[in-house]
Amino acid sequence: MSVVDEVSVGSGAGGGGVAPSRMTGRMRLVLVVLLVAQFMLAVDFSILNVALPVMGEGLGFSLANLQWIATSFALCAAGFTLLFGRIADLFGRRRLFLLGLAVLGVSSLVGGLATSPEMLLIARVAQGLATAAVTPAGLSLLTTSFPEGPLRDKALGLNGALMSAGFTTGAILGGVLTDLLSWRWSFFINVPVALAVLLIAPAVIKESRPESRPKLDMPGAIAATVGLLALVFGLTQAGEHGWGSPTALLSLAVGVLLLIAFYAIEKRAASPLVPVTILKRRTVAWGNIAGAIAFITETSLVFLMTLYLQQVLGYSALAAGLSFAVLGIGTVIGGSLAAKVIGKLGTKSTLVLGGLLQAVATFALYFLGDERSFIWLLLAATFAGGIGNMLVIVGFMVTATSGLPDHEQGMATGLATMTQQIGITMGTPIMSAIATGHMAGRTGPTAVLDGVSLAVLINTAIVLIGVATTALFLHNKQHTNRPSR
Repeated sequence: MSVVDEVSVGSGAGGGGVAPSRMTGRMRLVLVVLLVAQFMLAVDFSILNVALPVMGEGLGFSLANLQWIATSFALCAAGFTLLFGRIADLFGRRRLFLLGLAVLGVSSLVGGLATSPEMLLIARVAQGLATAAVTPAGLSLLTTSFPEGPLRDKALGLNGALMSAGFTTGAILGGVLTDLLSWRWSFFINVPVALAVLLIAPAVIKESRPESRPKLDMPGAIAATVGLLALVFGLTQAGEHGWGSPTALLSLAVGVLLLIAFYAIEKRAASPLVPVTILKRRTVAWGNIAGAIAFITETSLVFLMTLYLQQVLGYSALAAGLSFAVLGIGTVIGGSLAAKVIGKLGTKSTLVLGGLLQAVATFALYFLGDERSFIWLLLAATFAGGIGNMLVIVGFMVTATSGLPDHEQGMATGLATMTQQIGITMGTPIMSAIATGHMAGRTGPTAVLDGVSLAVLINTAIVLIGVATTALFLHNKQHTNRPSR
């Protein structure tokens, strides 16, 4: 039975009950608790971006090592997600969710109190591991708490909207806290939120675990985790040192080889980490491809527009962060509309529509100039692009987790979360390399604008590739809310 037994009858692929058409009081409580946790995690991804220079100066980080504050977190958050998603299935989703939140709260406190680079990096690694545990556990709790169809679509839509809004809020909040208080509050802010969720969640969310506990596929877990770590590390090194960096190329090659080995291991494993049958499902495979493209393009676009605002238009870091509030509003609107759009058009059509809207909005940014009056074009385009991107993200989440029994939701949400983390990690290094490569050593606003413009064009092309693959290979699926007869 799923997490909230009273409301989950018929939620899995094999359920035979009548799904409720409206959320119950307990459903709303579960939704609020899980959304608060996911919002906090999303804020965590971006809250330190503005504070990094101040933080590095305060703790004595060298300029060359400053990027490890972000990289140490990203490595663990992406590398261990798939493993923790499976652990949630085997040993209890609520248990892992609560344990991860406790680790997040403690590591955030340690990070805020850090007095040396080593202490801060240990805290960041722990935060990354906690994120890798809480995100798939929380998402699988969400999908198993709501029956497949309109209610789950609505929950995933709100989750996607708050996740993207949290990413934007983190950029704004990091600047505000650093300017008004201290960079340490970018860590401390997590502590009361984690504590509140830990106090409320046990009374609201019921445990979910299988009746028989299969063995954990250790060879597959090692191959997948180390492969993902190598892949993410290679991408961060490519963004830092260029795509010709020997370290980046070696890491990427090792990562690809280990992931190929992982697939071979899973085909023969008695209790695979991710059954090959799941990977062969069109909804899972093409849904995750669409999701990866959505995260790669939109998060990297934020990076490109940050370069544009600060180095071309001359905005401060705080002003640049505040300008992304418009993008945040767009994502909230997109997430709120997504369930209704999916209900009317189906997931495939929603993915295509959202991708086309995002592509048009992104292409509009190619026409940005070096005068401050162009800020209005940026705000309008990022607002529209945020709506389109969120339609894709929610469509991806619904597609990648639909048609699966409850006992496989942790695996499916682990894959979806891994897609999210890798997409966020991949986007910025790719677009950074494109922009800086086109600048060819030139400096100044004109050179930056040229580099950003080329990267925007390629970003648009990637979005269109996602639209094309979805249109060609994904089956459409429309949800209905008719009770079974």
